[in-house]
Order: sequence, then structure tokens, then C-alpha cells
Amino acid sequence: MAFDSAMRAVGVVSRVVEHREKDGRPAKVVVASRDYDTTPEDVWDAITNAERIPRWFLPVTGDLRLGGRYQLQGNAGGEIIRCEPPRHLGVTWEFGGEVSWLTVELTEKAGRTHLELEHVAYVDDARWAQYGPGAVGVGWDMTLMGLDQHLATGKPNDAAAFMAWCGSEDGKTFIHRSSDEWRRASVASGTETTAAEKAALRTTAFYTGQPDPTKED
Repeated sequence: MAFDSAMRAVGVVSRVVEHREKDGRPAKVVVASRDYDTTPEDVWDAITNAERIPRWFLPVTGDLRLGGRYQLQGNAGGEIIRCEPPRHLGVTWEFGGEVSWLTVELTEKAGRTHLELEHVAYVDDARWAQYGPGAVGVGWDMTLMGLDQHLATGKPNDAAAFMAWCGSEDGKTFIHRSSDEWRRASVASGTETTAAEKAALRTTAFYTGQPDPTKED
């Protein structure tokens, strides 16, 4: 994985954090969006075709149609609640006994495809204060970068090479910069600056396997 393209991937993502209600309960919303140099039909196929999803994300099983259920290997599963090719996809994101909601919208933009990913979740105040939006945001940044790698080459991404990159200095730099960008988005949403900074430091430490730098001895 090329370091330069990975660093560029941090800058091409737009990030927004929102606080809204879902079904009468307060929820946190993380929105990540970026453009891809291909058609909406190609991106749609990459994110919905069971044969292509493992080439850039994870192996998937299930009934991949509206009303069906999916399961990502070792990760989330859920129900497909919206499917309007090649523009709108909505699923529940069920993991660790919790349910959140994921939507992806594709629009054509000057010969490219604009992808907007929105993740809505009920997050208690203590957990939000601990990690902030970067807890899921950094992961989605990596995922969108992996999708870009696949769309650019048409080939499967090398999972072993990706894991090795995550542990490298280049990978850690990417994580740090991604976490910092989510800190900026958190502050823009109204989070107090010092609290957002501490949450970002914890998120970076979590993703890089380091001790919590904000923990007092």
C-alpha cells in the first residue's frame, strides 16, 4: 500500500458530526464522504455484490436483498432496510449486542461518484466522552480508503499487507491524522476543545495498540 495515496486518503474525506434524535432518543451521527473516479453503478456493485465486497472489506454471507440479512465475517451483521440501486443503501449495523444504522448514498458528480456514509448510533455520554466520533470514524476512513484501492485497480486488496501496513509507522501516521480530523469535526459539532483532544488521543492509542496517554499514573 502506497504511503502517499494513504495520506491523500485522509485529506479527501469530508467529516461531519451531528447530534440528533432517532425514534425519540438522542443519537450520535458520524458522516464521512468522498469522491471516487468511477461510475455510481461501479461503486454500487462494489458495495453490494457478495463477490466483490470481500475484495476490499470482509467476507459476507446472507440474503443480500431488501428485507434480507447479511453477516460480515468477524464483524457486524444486520438487516437490509433500504435498497435503491445504484443510489441508496440502508442497513442495520448489529454488533456486540447493540444496533445502529448505516446508510450510503451515491450521486454522480462531474463524471465521478460522490459517496456519503452516515452512521447513526445510540452512544451513552461516558463512552462518547472517552473516544468521541473517531471510535467509528477512523475505521470508516480506513474502509473508504480500501474501497478506493479496489476501485482503482479492480483487484482484491491484500488483507495481510493491509494489516502489516496498519502496524507500520506509515499506518500509524494515517491513524493519527484521521483521528485528529475527527477531533476537528467533533469540536465543530460543539464538543469542548480539551475534551475532544483527549478523546482523539484515546482513539489513536486504541487503534495503534498503545496505552491510554490521558490516563493518570
